[in-house]
Amino acid sequence: MLTANTQLIELEAKFLRGFSDASRLAILRALLDRPCTVGEIVERTGLSQSNASNHLGCLRDCGLVTTEQNGRFVVYALSDKRIARLLRLADEILADVAKGVYECVNYEHPPRARKHNTWVARSGFARRGTLRRQNKTRKKN
Repeated sequence: MLTANTQLIELEAKFLRGFSDASRLAILRALLDRPCTVGEIVERTGLSQSNASNHLGCLRDCGLVTTEQNGRFVVYALSDKRIARLLRLADEILADVAKGVYECVNYEHPPRARKHNTWVARSGFARRGTLRRQNKTRKKN
């Protein structure tokens, strides 16, 4: 049974996942100074337009960015000034703990399931039939 505290912690973890992806974080940082169109975000982050658009949709759905139609362009902005403060606070904290974060092996992203069958099998992300199909496909190549 989940307690109110457990539910809050899980909600906070879900909220922070919006900041845990490098592409989404780059987009949020691109919006620190001013609202931007997708094209401007692509230019500022180096992401492809489709990748930026996908992540912007995620950030919008989660309430971290807002949109405003400006003629034929959609302009994205941080939804709350506290997001900018949170990112700047993260910079301050990181300045003090950067060495530990850099050396930490616990925060590394696991390999993508599509590319590493052993990780898929151990993590339980795929049913045996799916894993077999992946292995057969890989053997043909």
